[in-house]
Amino acid sequence: MLQQTQAGRVIPYYEAFLSAFPDATACARAGPAAVVRIWSGLGYNRRALNLHRAARIVVAEHGGVVPSDEAALRSLPGIGPYTARAVRSFAFGADVATVDTNALRVLSRCVAGAPLTVSQAQHMADHLIPAGRSWDFNQTVFDLGATVCTPRPTCAECPLSRLCRWRRVGMRGPDPWRASPSARAQSRFAGSDRQGRGRLVQALRAGPLLESEVAVACGWPDDRERADRIAAELVTEGFARWSPRTPRRLQLR
Repeated sequence: MLQQTQAGRVIPYYEAFLSAFPDATACARAGPAAVVRIWSGLGYNRRALNLHRAARIVVAEHGGVVPSDEAALRSLPGIGPYTARAVRSFAFGADVATVDTNALRVLSRCVAGAPLTVSQAQHMADHLIPAGRSWDFNQTVFDLGATVCTPRPTCAECPLSRLCRWRRVGMRGPDPWRASPSARAQSRFAGSDRQGRGRLVQALRAGPLLESEVAVACGWPDDRERADRIAAELVTEGFARWSPRTPRRLQLR
């Protein structure tokens, strides 16, 4: 849920999700439509489907217990290097760093004083973690980047201001974080396929749609071809299915 979504938005959804699905077994037993419905409002609905698929694998291959091994974690749908490291650190206490946008800001400005790739920042952070303190280290760097070392930093409030390499050179030159290859603005959402996809999933949560209604639900009444492509993607990914009867209706699985 925290992938590309702020913690403040996530909390109520997280609590509702755990209430409905308190463990991997409960999530796995539910249909994907039930998981997608309770996810409603968080966006990036593919994450919900990946979570459901991951729960089914955890139950089938790991006895319902989330694995602590990185390779096993990364074999689960929706789990990449960052999320695998976050699970290993926060759930199992492994001494591995997790580098998100906030952490990248702190590391590039304060520690390196120069632009960093995510790989470089990850390597640096791994060497900075005090033994047995990955939970504290990662949470601290996250919070520092989210509240103080923000895109417009409040350096007077920063506990690391005396150590910050960028500040020690008078903050001259480009902001190391903004010059980092990974500090890229997100692509435009308005009018994107992602926006149409989200509209369609939201409409499907209310009930099945006639094939002729799909383009309107996407927000593209004059672009049936584009809407059909998005609907086909939902079906291929397992979000939705077409009813076998005529006229066809698209519905959540």
